[in-house]
This record gives sequence, C-alpha cells and structure tokens, in this order.
Amino acid sequence: MSSQSVVFPLFFLVSLLGGCALTEPATRPELPSPAAWTAPTDAEGQAVSATWWQGFSSQRLPALLAQAERDSPDLQSAVERVQQAEIQVNIAGASLFPTLGLSVGSGWKRSDATGSQASDAHTSSLGLNLGYELDVWGRLAAGVRSAEASLDASRYDQDTVKLTLQGGVANAYFQVLATRERLRIAQENLRLAERILAIVEARYRHGSVSALDVSRQRTAVLTLRAALPPFEAQERQNLAALAVLTGQAPQGFMVVGEEFGNLQAPGVAPGLPSALLTRRPDLARAEARLAAADADVLAARAALLPGISLSGSAGLASGALLSLANPAASLALAGALTQSLFDGGRLRNQVALSESRRRELVESYRLAVLTALKEVEDALNNVDRSRRLIEAQEAIREESARSLRLAELRYREGADDLQAVLDAQRTLFQTEDQLIQARLTRLTATLDLYKALGGGWEAEKPL
Repeated sequence: MSSQSVVFPLFFLVSLLGGCALTEPATRPELPSPAAWTAPTDAEGQAVSATWWQGFSSQRLPALLAQAERDSPDLQSAVERVQQAEIQVNIAGASLFPTLGLSVGSGWKRSDATGSQASDAHTSSLGLNLGYELDVWGRLAAGVRSAEASLDASRYDQDTVKLTLQGGVANAYFQVLATRERLRIAQENLRLAERILAIVEARYRHGSVSALDVSRQRTAVLTLRAALPPFEAQERQNLAALAVLTGQAPQGFMVVGEEFGNLQAPGVAPGLPSALLTRRPDLARAEARLAAADADVLAARAALLPGISLSGSAGLASGALLSLANPAASLALAGALTQSLFDGGRLRNQVALSESRRRELVESYRLAVLTALKEVEDALNNVDRSRRLIEAQEAIREESARSLRLAELRYREGADDLQAVLDAQRTLFQTEDQLIQARLTRLTATLDLYKALGGGWEAEKPL
C-alpha cells in the first residue's frame, strides 16, 4: 500500500473527529437595557462633549489638563501598553508568512587512524531553508484576531486612563479652590471675631460688661485662629495630589487658580441608558477582551487538529575549504502531517482553560455594564441632591448673616448679652463653610456624571 493511500484517509478521519473543535464560542450575554433613568435628569442640560470641562467655566483647568496629558506617568504607561500590543499583533501576523533562512558553512576534518595514512577533508556549503505551516484550521488566524482584539482593549484602556486622569485633575483642582475659599471664610470670621473682641474690651473698660464676656470672646478668637492651620495643610496636600496627577514634583508646585465662586456646575443631559454601552471606553475594553477570549478559544480548539507544514531547501556544497569551486547543487521539498496522539491531556485542558477564561470575561463584561448603569444613577442622584442642598444652605446663610447683624446691634445697645453674639457668629461661620462644601459636592457630582457618561468618548471604529 502506498504512503498516499495511508496518509490521506488518516488525514480526513482525524479532520472529521476534530471538526467539532471549530464551533464558534457562545454568543454575547443578554445585557440589561432600561428604558429611562430612575434618578431625576436635567431636561435642559447639554449633551456630553469631548471638551466637557469647558462647562465649568474655569480659566485655569484646560491648561492643567493639557499638562497632565503631556506629563502624567499613568497616561504615558498606557501609551506604552498600546505600543506593546501593536508589536504583539505584528508578532502574531508574522506566523501567517513563510520563514526563510540562510546558512553558510565551511569545515575541515582530519582523520589519522593507526596503520593508515592521514587524510584531510574540506567542505563548504551555502543553503536556503524555507518553512511554511498551512493554517488549515485557522489557528494562526485566530491568534492574529486575538492579538488585534487585545490591541483594541489596550487602546480603550488608554482612553479610560485618560478620562480617569482628566476627572482626577479636575477634582483635585476643585478641592484646591474650595479649600482656599474655606480658608478665606475662616480668615474673615477671625477678623470679625477680633472686631467684636475690640468692642467687648472697650465696653469692659467702661464697666459695661464683665471679664467673663471678654474671656468668652477671646476664646472664640483663639478657636477661629486655631482653625486656620488645618485648612492650610489641606491646601498643601491637595496641591501635592494635583502635582502628581500632572506629572510634576510636589515640592514648589503652585497653582495661581481663580475664584471658587466663578466656577459653574453645568446641566448635563444623560441621554438614554441603552446608549451608554457605546459611550464608555471601559465597556469597550471589556468587550474587546471578550473578543480576544473568543479567538483564544478557537485557537485552542484548532490546536487539537492535525498540523500540516511544508518545507524546502536548496543549496550548494563543495569539497573545498572556504570556497564553492565546482559545487554540487541540491533541492529538496517536503510536506508533513502531524497529530498529537498523547500529551497527558495538555491540549484539551488548554481548551477547557480558555473556555473558562471566556466565561469569566462574559461575567466581567456583564458586571461592567451593571456597574456603569449604577454609576450614572448615583451621579444623577448626587447632582439633584447637591442642587437642593445648595438652595437650602444659601437660605440658611442669609438668615445667619442677618441674625449676627441683629445680635451685634443689640449687644452694642446693651439689649442683649454676648452669648447671643457668640452663637450667631458660630452659626454663620458653620453655615458659610457648609455652603462651600455643598458647592464642591455639586461640582464633584457633576464631574462624576461626566465620567460615568464616558466624557464624550467615541470609538475610532464602530464597536
């Protein structure tokens, strides 16, 4: 029986037995698609754009974001990961092409057996070797698709890092401005307390009040003075955090900044929940990783099937040292069919591993979608709650300022004691500080909403 009559039936038999290995992986999971958001939304808000930070009316923030994009170590690391993924695609794609090698050699051999004359042998050779694996089952092509999907995931990861970095820079900058504003309010309240102390001391000198009143007001002044260092330390910490985000050393880093009151919290239109899947780079990354896992499953299944490789060689050989004089030419072509008969279950376990990995990524993708929907709901609720909190705090601030003016006037006229002034002063300081924090919460909530909605991100190619 000829070798052909044995090889080809065996080839088709193994193909039939392993054909089931090339079935496509399971389809994508069913994802939730709510018709609308539960939390209150801004009907007059603007759609999220790629330059969302302009909505805050900040003059300094764009420059900080540009500096962070240029110098941030996190973002530069993500850029390098994209470069590595591109190289991996090139490596995987190279497996689809033949390999060609060149060999050049020359040698000398001397034989000197007992009882015979010594002899020398010289050889020189020049050869080309060609190898090529036929990708019959698509294993190599699946490897390329996996590398390409991983490249997409790396690009989406870079976009995610960039969006997170932008949000971090904006948040740190808002924290700096809010802390400076709280420090300014504390300094104003200290000056107010010192002014009232001067009035109390003047009345004490005229015998209108007791030493207890003077002691109480001095205690209030000292308390307000002691509140300044924590604000100053917090400002330095926020500046240090902002410096690291922008890729700068914290030592000597300073931001001129602007008035905290000039910042605006823009209205944001969230759109439909169903559109969220195509607007967030982290969801696109999860989907790309799932596509890479699909290709890995196909590659692992294809590895169970026979491999077909072709090889060829051509060369020149001569009996001279370092010379190809009067060479003998040779040409060879060969084909090989290889099939693993026993490997201790390694290949089948590799298939099971890749399938389990894919199922894990399916659940990770589903969790990422659910988390994204939750983040938008939370941000919408926080925006609405902070808006109502600011309205309440502004009303409280107005009444607190009025109460202090009345208490101070009545104290000057002797119609009331110092305790009423102290209470009104303390209430006003707390109210003004809480109002600054409420405005910061509104800015942070709006910033979180921008991030949860993808920050105006759009994929370079359709998902």
